[in-house]
Amino acid sequence: MMKALISNIVVVITGSDASILAAKYAIVMAKAYRCRVTAVYVVDIATIRQLTLSKIFIQEESQDYEKSLEANGDRYLAFVEELAHAKGVKIEREIRRGAVYTEILTAADEKKADLIVMGGWEKDRSARDIISHTHREIMVSAKCSVLLVKEPNIDQIYKQA
Repeated sequence: MMKALISNIVVVITGSDASILAAKYAIVMAKAYRCRVTAVYVVDIATIRQLTLSKIFIQEESQDYEKSLEANGDRYLAFVEELAHAKGVKIEREIRRGAVYTEILTAADEKKADLIVMGGWEKDRSARDIISHTHREIMVSAKCSVLLVKEPNIDQIYKQA
């Protein structure tokens, strides 16, 4: 018997609308193909350190911002977990710290992911922003397949699943 193409999915959660749509897509896939899903949110301490070294943040501001990002990550992951639960899908959630693309790639390796699912670019975002850089780095460096969700009807598909 042939091994399933997809059995472990890592979905990247950033808190953007696009990442929530990617989570819904991963949930629908998990339900249809009986995959395991891990939702990963990364507190981008690499950027925070750069801002501190550049004297844009003072140390105290950096710590406050990091705590704020972690709290946001908890909320986003809890929301994604609720979305999965509503569809009868078990989802693992994980908060990591570091450079976003490095931590996502490490999580995918550790989970033996067959697929990384990410949200598409938001229309109002610059093609040069940090999200675009992160997307590029993940797509170029991932050892597994990467899916960039741009499905316009994912909300409807999710509701029907």
